[in-house]
Amino acid sequence: MIDFHCHFLPNMDDGSQSVEESIKILEALSEQTVELVVATPHFIANNESVERFLDRRKSAYERLSANLYDGLPEIRLGAEIEFYDGVSNLEGLKKLCIEGTDILLLEMPNTKWTQGVINELYRMVSFGNIRIMLAHIERCLFMQDADIIDYLLRNDVIMQSNASYFIRTLTKRKACRYLRDDIIHVLGSDTHNMTSRPPKIKDALDVIEKRFGVEAVEYLNSVSKELI
Repeated sequence: MIDFHCHFLPNMDDGSQSVEESIKILEALSEQTVELVVATPHFIANNESVERFLDRRKSAYERLSANLYDGLPEIRLGAEIEFYDGVSNLEGLKKLCIEGTDILLLEMPNTKWTQGVINELYRMVSFGNIRIMLAHIERCLFMQDADIIDYLLRNDVIMQSNASYFIRTLTKRKACRYLRDDIIHVLGSDTHNMTSRPPKIKDALDVIEKRFGVEAVEYLNSVSKELI
């Protein structure tokens, strides 16, 4: 399985605060059958330039890589880009795509989107050289009009859900419905630490397998691998 959303790079954001904690996160993911994990530290344009972010990310990865060992998940570098008005014009935007792909993980506002937000998102979708993946869609998609969701799905926008959505008692039924209706395409742990926000990918997969059978898990895995 692939974890498309994880904050395990040390000292990059509000995720892992040490190399030791990063290794523990990777070990936990490995135990949960995760073969590849995408490092998605927060990128906030108001705080730094793309080049500054990439320099920090490189440094964090180099400190971590000196402590990696066989058996841990493969790592791809990426980012979780905070949406803002004008993000489509950000210089160097494509450099924030998941390593080896044209996929950009975008964190949308957790509100009903204004027409300005929708227009900006539509511009990004229409670029052609970047494919948009929306982060933890369970936080925002339910507030949007059906025609907006339909547009995104018809234009191959990838919908990422957090594993926790499938685990919580109040949300797992809706999560399974979204998965059944092909609204959720990939999973992310959105792990930040090993205490309050640890990896729970395996728990989510267990819920999916119980509801739909092992074939659904295998299909989710195949879709994820095709994207990478």
